[in-house]
Amino acid sequence: MIPRDTIASILDTVRIEEVVGDFVSLKKRGANLIGICPFHKEKTPSFIVSPAKGIFKCFGCGKAGDSVRFVMEHEHYSYPEALRFLAQKYNIIIEEKEQTPEEIVAHNERERMFNINAFAQQYFSETIKTHDEGLAVGMTYFRERGFRDAIINKFQLGYCLNQRDAFIQHALKNGYSKELLLKTGLASGNEERMYDRYQGRVIFPIHNLTGKVIGFGARILSSDKTKAKYLNSPESEIYNKSQTLYGIYFAKNEISRLDNCILVEGYADVLSMHQAGIENTVASSGTSLTTEQIRLISRYTKNVTMLYDGDNAGIHAALRGTDMILEEGMNVSIVVLPPDEDPDSFVQHNPIEFVRDYIEKNAKDFISFKTQLLLKDADNNPIKRAEVLKDIINSIAVIPDAIYRASYIKECSRLMEMPEQSLMNELNKQLRAKIRKSNPGQPEQQDIVVEEIKTEPQNLDIETLPAGFYQEQELVKLLLMYGNNEIDIDGFDENDNPVVYRINVAAFIIDDLKNDDILFKDETHRMIFDIFDKALDDEVIPKEQFFVSHENEKIAELAANLLSSKYKLDNWEKHEIKVKTETDVLSKMVYTSILRFKDMVIDEKRIELTRQIMETPDIDNQIILLAKKKKLDDLRIKINKELGIVIAK
Repeated sequence: MIPRDTIASILDTVRIEEVVGDFVSLKKRGANLIGICPFHKEKTPSFIVSPAKGIFKCFGCGKAGDSVRFVMEHEHYSYPEALRFLAQKYNIIIEEKEQTPEEIVAHNERERMFNINAFAQQYFSETIKTHDEGLAVGMTYFRERGFRDAIINKFQLGYCLNQRDAFIQHALKNGYSKELLLKTGLASGNEERMYDRYQGRVIFPIHNLTGKVIGFGARILSSDKTKAKYLNSPESEIYNKSQTLYGIYFAKNEISRLDNCILVEGYADVLSMHQAGIENTVASSGTSLTTEQIRLISRYTKNVTMLYDGDNAGIHAALRGTDMILEEGMNVSIVVLPPDEDPDSFVQHNPIEFVRDYIEKNAKDFISFKTQLLLKDADNNPIKRAEVLKDIINSIAVIPDAIYRASYIKECSRLMEMPEQSLMNELNKQLRAKIRKSNPGQPEQQDIVVEEIKTEPQNLDIETLPAGFYQEQELVKLLLMYGNNEIDIDGFDENDNPVVYRINVAAFIIDDLKNDDILFKDETHRMIFDIFDKALDDEVIPKEQFFVSHENEKIAELAANLLSSKYKLDNWEKHEIKVKTETDVLSKMVYTSILRFKDMVIDEKRIELTRQIMETPDIDNQIILLAKKKKLDDLRIKINKELGIVIAK
């Protein structure tokens, strides 16, 4: 856990223009900076950075926040990870909370494993560039495969000498233990008889999301059939191949920007795709696709394009993965390459524009892909067609979103030339079976129809924002922007003489609403209200930056959005033209905003009282309710008179 004073030091030190400027080309525009948004595709810049407020805001996609939030969004870090990233950038030492002996041992062990892997990667990378054998064997192999120096350097490719223990001896000389070499899988055997695990192989370092080397893949170059073609690092505290995607560190930003991940099978496929400029590509790292890998992709996009070999093995690999991707609520397309082609060879043998065009034109949603594929084997056999249909509906049944299920059913109906309702009935059958399986004790009669086709138009109950949402938000904005500002409020002294009071905006809004026992309905609005309420008791009103950098994501996002403005008044003063700003009319603005909010609250209460009057048969109770409503009516007329609004009776 990072201490609060350290967090405060980080937030005080960082400069948003420097943090964002590391990733986005920014140009000066008045007091702000502008650039192309890194979070979505755009040609016209709509991404604004405000150094004065310490926030960014994209008016295209809506993303906003402070330096920490930017790093979290761009690098897909957690809040603590983003803080550590910024601390490292500004050379701020983070002293973590006191750890238990067990935690210290576990942490140190992981760090030792990371360190030796980094050491090994440097050794293998140097060997392929400087050692005669590395150049003659390893580098020659990569060059013959068409890989240029830029991609070799980017992915830190290397070579392990074809000697029994060349790397082991190098590591031992540099202070690394035999135990650690065995634990990371860099060495095989035991402490008495050890040998290099990857001897005579080219090396593919495997990186985690932060760029640390967590393991290695290694390909043999000899034709020895007794040895495995590929070797991966064994499972360890830092490497779990079912939770790892090869190339994810280099692909994550492009995946996020393009909102699509291209999934291939092998290391070479990833290298060739990246070399061709298709950098949103990852591989399942020598294992069948797993749920954990899919969830890793889902951190960056909900769209996956599976690019597999054109042979039967590649096609069936694609089929195995589609249901898993769909089950995680993601969208999947499949591209099958021409026969005898894999992504590596296809990219190497064709111009890049042809490759991009091929992927775009041949990407099929899983329904089209599966239908066309399976119907080839079914011919016109009705039994086989029925089996194909059930197979497809079984895939649709794993999709968690009902709207997507209905959409796919409609498409399947069109492709299979089957009645939509019949397909929906089969889908419901499978869904009910799933419910029974997950709830074995549930009685049969409790089965429910999960989906239903409606043939007549329906009135949709569209979810709306809570009543008064925007009035609440306006008051929250005033608190955030002007909470510390003082305003003049008309009042009376103890002798009923008119006086003008000076009071800060936060105190006026909080006290006025609390006196009338009025609360915000929106959860985030209420949290900000409570923060100001407590701050008033402590007599220290928080500034804008406190909310923009708040660890609660909802508070930080709302603050950044409310404090951002797409527009800026020109410097009219140089033309001797006086323009009123918000601060010039702050007192009136605050007072008016409170009245508007109260008007909404009163109107809501009036509507509820009207309902109660209509539903109450007792005359005496009706009279009491009518009296309450009359008071509210009078109060509302008074408020609207002050607002300059005429209410028709």
